[in-house]
Amino acid sequence: MTAGFTFSTASTKPQNRSSRWNAVIAEAYFPLELQFRDPINFNGQLSRQSLGHVGLSRLTSDPVSYERRRAHIREAREEEYLVTLPRSTSVEFRQLGRDVRCDPGGFIIERGDEPYRFIYENPNDLFVLKVGRKALAERVRQPDRFCARVIDATSGTARLFATMVHQAQTQASELGGGAAETIGRQLLELLGLALDETTDANSSTLSSVRAAHIARVEKFIRENLKNPNLSPDLVAESCGISKRYLHDLFKDVNGTVGQQIRDQRLIAAKDRLAAAPGLAIAEVAYRFGFSDQAQFSRLFKTRFGMTPSEFKSDAG
Repeated sequence: MTAGFTFSTASTKPQNRSSRWNAVIAEAYFPLELQFRDPINFNGQLSRQSLGHVGLSRLTSDPVSYERRRAHIREAREEEYLVTLPRSTSVEFRQLGRDVRCDPGGFIIERGDEPYRFIYENPNDLFVLKVGRKALAERVRQPDRFCARVIDATSGTARLFATMVHQAQTQASELGGGAAETIGRQLLELLGLALDETTDANSSTLSSVRAAHIARVEKFIRENLKNPNLSPDLVAESCGISKRYLHDLFKDVNGTVGQQIRDQRLIAAKDRLAAAPGLAIAEVAYRFGFSDQAQFSRLFKTRFGMTPSEFKSDAG
């Protein structure tokens, strides 16, 4: 990381402001293509301090569009990330085919070795951390999975992280080398914990969503066991999900969707035989979608350890 510095366009001639800002951005972060709404009247300030493996900066400026292009990446010597916390207004970010809008109270992570576009349409005030991949990966497993995602920093450890970023930036110039490095490590530790919490929350939400889908699918199957056309295709279409997602839901739930349909039919057939032992086995098999009595008997025995005839005898 380079040493700390402070820059303001207030001391720069209007005709040079855009080019100087471009150079300052490249020094603080890495080379980017900039587009200004009003290059001559542009105003911006940037201060930066080194906290060990973390570069911490505060950037306030008029609207700008920043673009990281392939040509910039070819010249990069190290894979680095930016963690950006907007404070005044929202930013729009595109990377890895994803478009996100991050409002104050959240933050985003940008990969420096992938093209991206970063825009704010109104004057903004941002905190930005720059950290190398190795240092981040020591605290965050597979950090790339958090890129181009908005992380909520209004509660939990993420909020503590955002608060510490603010405090560290305010006091960074007063810190000695040892203290600055310690603060940098603590920021990375908090960031790692915040991202872990985000993963846990997303996993919990995802699990709840999957559970709701599975419950709806199982209900539909139970209500349509007598339908001879009951199939994974019909289930997926009727439940409003793709067939691929339907099969994915049942990877760890009693095997495949086809197995689930077959098992539910066998259970229903068994219950019917118990309730009406006088019914012919062939009739019960046909009623629950088994066109072949021999196959029904074989599957029944595999599932319950006895044939339908044996079950009827015991029930009688």
